[in-house]
Amino acid sequence: MKMKKHLVVFALVVLGLAAMRGLASTTGTNTNTVSPLAAVHVNVQDAIQLTLATGTGCAVTAGGGTDYSMNFGTVDALAITAPACGSKFAPITPGTTNAVYYSDYQLTPIFSSQSVATNTLTAYVSSPFAKATLSIVQSNAAPAGIGNLTPMSKLVGAQTNIATNAVSGTAMTRYIGVSVAPTNGPGMTGADAATITYTLTVQ
Repeated sequence: MKMKKHLVVFALVVLGLAAMRGLASTTGTNTNTVSPLAAVHVNVQDAIQLTLATGTGCAVTAGGGTDYSMNFGTVDALAITAPACGSKFAPITPGTTNAVYYSDYQLTPIFSSQSVATNTLTAYVSSPFAKATLSIVQSNAAPAGIGNLTPMSKLVGAQTNIATNAVSGTAMTRYIGVSVAPTNGPGMTGADAATITYTLTVQ
């Protein structure tokens, strides 16, 4: 099993010919042609890469302290505030059920020189929001309604499946969002952030 975690890129290692102090030559007599042979040696390594990119909604940028970042801006539990990017779903029962702000984004897995092409791409919320009113939701297909965006796992041992047997080098569109609960009490407003860890495994 070959497992590479959290967007870590392993570069192909190529070992060239060592510098030679001596000099080999090919000679011939009674001819105007010689055909020397040169051997080129390498040690091929398997390699793997996972890239996140902007879809049609919120921009995916280089994150401060993480590999990537997405910012939904100001949100509220009644979905009154227009999203800074992406889209939103109003709560089914305002004041009782959650609102969701969400966006599409793209994931591109690339793997080479692997013994097999079978693979899985999973994710989990490795660092949840500090505010209990906020949670990460996701969908592997365009959501038709708020119910299509479901909670992402918070357990490293039971991660949410993002893709199975993805094609190397082919971008996939997925959807990520923030669910906002209408809970009242102190400390419910202000900035917050959560971290998601993605794992691409080729096995």
